[in-house]
Amino acid sequence: MMIHRILDCIKSSVARQAREVILPLYSVLVRPHWESCIQLWSPQHRKDMVLLKQVQRRATKTIRGLEHLPWEERLREVGLFILEKGRLQGDLVAAFQYLKGAYKKAGEGLFTRAYSDRTRGSDFKPKKGRCRLGIRKKFFTVRVARHWNRLPKEVVAAPSLVVFQVGWGFE
Repeated sequence: MMIHRILDCIKSSVARQAREVILPLYSVLVRPHWESCIQLWSPQHRKDMVLLKQVQRRATKTIRGLEHLPWEERLREVGLFILEKGRLQGDLVAAFQYLKGAYKKAGEGLFTRAYSDRTRGSDFKPKKGRCRLGIRKKFFTVRVARHWNRLPKEVVAAPSLVVFQVGWGFE
């Protein structure tokens, strides 16, 4: 796997394996590889998730002083979050951009609107739809609909992406 080679290069070429050195290198050289197109790809199989988690574990273990801590504690120490939360953040940001009109041509008709006469929640609720196939449950539109519909009205109605991220707690 190419990402492991990148981690090997970082580990062998960096003399001082401190947090201030390793984290920027990880953010610039490693994360873009496994984050690219993750909203569309979205690892569905356990073996794919294990491979991605191995990369994150190995990168945080490279930082001097954190080698002996458990993985989740290392993540908290360096200010990273687990892959699932990162994927959810990416999903919701992409959905926000789509629903606010950023992808008019490319994503036309991506979501179907579930109309409701309830007074609670936002005006637009993406329809989840029914899935006969297990693989369909992992599609972007189905994954996002459940989480989007749980967001408070103030967050959904945010005027900009920055306000949306702050309102949901991404910052």
